[in-house]
Amino acid sequence: MSWLSKNYEKAAIGGAVVVALGLGYLGWSKLSAVDADFGTGLRGSGNNQTAVPSAELIPKAIQSLGLDRSWTQSRHGDRLVDLFTGISLFVASSAPEQPVDLLKDAPVHPPIPNTWWIEKRLDPGFADSPERDPDSDGFTNLEEFTASTDPNSLNSHPPLIAKLRYLNDDSLTWVLRPGFGSDGKFPVNYEDSQGRRNRIAAAEMIGPDEIFFKEEPAKNRFKLLGHEKRTELNPRTSIEVETTIVRIEDQRHNKKGTVYEFPSPLGDDARKNNFLQYDRNAVLRLEALGLGGEEFKIEENTAFALPPGAPSKNYFLKSVTPDSITIEYNDAQGTRQTIQIAKGGLPAAMP
Repeated sequence: MSWLSKNYEKAAIGGAVVVALGLGYLGWSKLSAVDADFGTGLRGSGNNQTAVPSAELIPKAIQSLGLDRSWTQSRHGDRLVDLFTGISLFVASSAPEQPVDLLKDAPVHPPIPNTWWIEKRLDPGFADSPERDPDSDGFTNLEEFTASTDPNSLNSHPPLIAKLRYLNDDSLTWVLRPGFGSDGKFPVNYEDSQGRRNRIAAAEMIGPDEIFFKEEPAKNRFKLLGHEKRTELNPRTSIEVETTIVRIEDQRHNKKGTVYEFPSPLGDDARKNNFLQYDRNAVLRLEALGLGGEEFKIEENTAFALPPGAPSKNYFLKSVTPDSITIEYNDAQGTRQTIQIAKGGLPAAMP
């Protein structure tokens, strides 16, 4: 009988131990191989587990976040170089085979120098480049160049009055008609082009320094100053006649101190037309800052702001006629300027 037959159980146990040791070594070697393949020295928590995949990228990401990634446009001498196309060149429509060098050649759009387009980073390559409005403030590139303002900024533009259009005269026509007076007192009737009327009856005649009327229209607007006798030529009879002239002072906020003279009595409708007065208003539109579709109304002899609603009323509407308006304002140097705008138009020329 052989030794294996006699010691079978011992041999089986020994073989099992050898197999177990071999399997343990194999598992350990595979675990080491994972670490070697992924090149990581970081491990997870518990039982010395392998780290999360790509954990080695964390230090690289932290380092990358600390890098200065700001981009500065390159220059070739005194010229800016575009990141993609290099130094910008243009061609003239009259000679497309010849490149135009903005720094060396004649102005593409006189009187604007080529360097202005470069400094403002605007494209002069369009036929209408001077008429374009990149910041949409209502002023063209040419107007911004002339005024030395920034064509890329909505807050930098020429004086807004340059874009103020006078649309029409919206006026109220009125007249006062004194009646026969007594002891320096007179009855007075008021009427206007809106069909409104007011009346001081003969039983309530007003005297010097009295303010009238008590109700609208024209409430508390007029003050009787007095009267005087004058000799005037009657245009219908060519005969000189003595006429009573009543002097009345306006108390309206924009006309205070204006003195009118009306004959007493003024009962003839035809003669009344010789003494008509006007409360004039100008209908305006600012064709800048996106307000080209909005109209607004300003009374004659009052201050106003541009744009409408701005806190500073730097403009003064001096006069309004059906044909034109006159405006006063202070320019950027503080000099008082006066400008006229014809009906339907913009200022013809800026000071």
